[in-house]
Amino acid sequence: MITAIVRFALPQPLTPQAAKEVFLATAPRYRDLEGLLRKYYILSEDGRTAGGVYLWRSREDADRAYSPQWRDFVRGKYGCEPSVEYFASPVVVDNLAGAIVTDDPTPVR
Repeated sequence: MITAIVRFALPQPLTPQAAKEVFLATAPRYRDLEGLLRKYYILSEDGRTAGGVYLWRSREDADRAYSPQWRDFVRGKYGCEPSVEYFASPVVVDNLAGAIVTDDPTPVR
């Protein structure tokens, strides 16, 4: 699995409530996106940086999603260029599901 951390410096700070409204408007585009296991929207405490933490099945899935069209969407929506960092995620602890997940599709209990 791959974790991608996407960040962008906002031209104007967002309040948590304004960010929630913006994020809820874009969230449906990530439902059922091939290879995306989870997405967390993030906003810095000062409201000047936003982005997301994504858990992907593979780097190929992530690369497919962060296309030139996606970058255009982010620039149009937030007025800035996104940065993307990738990290290997060989183990994930999921307390909501009560599971420890690895690259192996069978959860460890």
